[in-house]
Amino acid sequence: MHRYAEALLAHLAAKGTEPPTAPGFPDVPGNWLPPAIEALVAILSGDDPLEPLSRAAGRDQQQTALFLCLALAVSGQGSRIHASWLGTAFGELSLERPVTHGQRSLWLAAARGAFGPAGKIFVLRKLDALSVPEHADPQQWVQALVPGEPSVVVPPSLVDFPDMAEIPELAKPAVAAARLTRLRGRCAEITSARQAQHDSSAPLDNSSGSPAAAWAEDEPLAVLRTMIGQGGPAGPMASLNSYLLDDLRPGADPHLAAIALHVAAPILRGVAEELQADSALAPPTTLTVPLLGHRIHLRPEGPDESSLAEAEQAIVTDGVVPRARPWAAMLLIVAGVGCLVGALLTSSAIVGAAGVAMIGLAGWQLWQRRKLVEADARYVAAQVNELKELAEGAVWAMHAYARESDARAAQAAEDAAELTRLVRRGPRAS
Repeated sequence: MHRYAEALLAHLAAKGTEPPTAPGFPDVPGNWLPPAIEALVAILSGDDPLEPLSRAAGRDQQQTALFLCLALAVSGQGSRIHASWLGTAFGELSLERPVTHGQRSLWLAAARGAFGPAGKIFVLRKLDALSVPEHADPQQWVQALVPGEPSVVVPPSLVDFPDMAEIPELAKPAVAAARLTRLRGRCAEITSARQAQHDSSAPLDNSSGSPAAAWAEDEPLAVLRTMIGQGGPAGPMASLNSYLLDDLRPGADPHLAAIALHVAAPILRGVAEELQADSALAPPTTLTVPLLGHRIHLRPEGPDESSLAEAEQAIVTDGVVPRARPWAAMLLIVAGVGCLVGALLTSSAIVGAAGVAMIGLAGWQLWQRRKLVEADARYVAAQVNELKELAEGAVWAMHAYARESDARAAQAAEDAAELTRLVRRGPRAS
């Protein structure tokens, strides 16, 4: 029986045609699988499956329904299932319990349209009944849709002043607008991929009856093999939220992403409204910005004079190195003069030469000290001029940012409206 069931599944998954003739294995009392296989063969052969179906359902109704639904789905003949089988096979979903492998397999098959539009709507209603958005963390869903978001967004007006883009009053609208644009793009990607699948030669509704060999997912077949006793141990089960978040991530299967996007629609609408409101925040009229390590208060008419003067004083204090009086040079001068007087009195050339050398050395030390003082003055003047130029430039950047805010708010409103339109369409639209 197990060998025939394995051959039957392999045949159906590869070709989706009529099954090989059963060798005639005996029924096993209490075991649902032999009559379920008989019922499946009868359905595929166009015969009446009522008698073996009743026996199998009497032994294990849910396993029988799950087996028939998945077997017909992987053969591309899911339209032959009875309407009640899907509900019996699926059971109840819960946010508190993991999703079983059988439920995920039916979910996958329905997402591909293996059971037609009714199967997809069945799964959507199951998910809708749980009110997932009421128990969800919106940021977790946004992170799943658009992972790897930059922490700082530098708008064009602040390209020359990237540090200003980190100021909360300026960063919040820019980051919100960029995030809203990315969310809109990801939703458009999911819905356009679904539409492309629907219009392609391998349509989303599986109207061509594609067997499981053409599917990207192998879980339905794996569950069937486990049910007939040919599979290995079942892997770990995941929670409902984990599956939905994984289905939303970039690179996920578009069939599953479309259903997950439908579940996330209320969350995304709320997020879009918040991001649009943040994007439209009025820019501040005054701002305190860090320039060259000093905090300068900017006003629309220019930098605040008091904060600028305070910063200039700090530059002078930090830029001028305190120096003691040139006592060594003064002593050398006194000693040199003394040596010259002594040379005149004693007519000693050596003493005179020593005096000249000491006076020369003192002069060199005084010249070096003056050069250092002039270098400090040049450094301070350069820093003050640079600070003034940066402050003026920051004021103009603040004006440019304010001019950008209207365009940013308009783009955010357009993005929010389009995102809402995309998620409102939902998978049922196809």
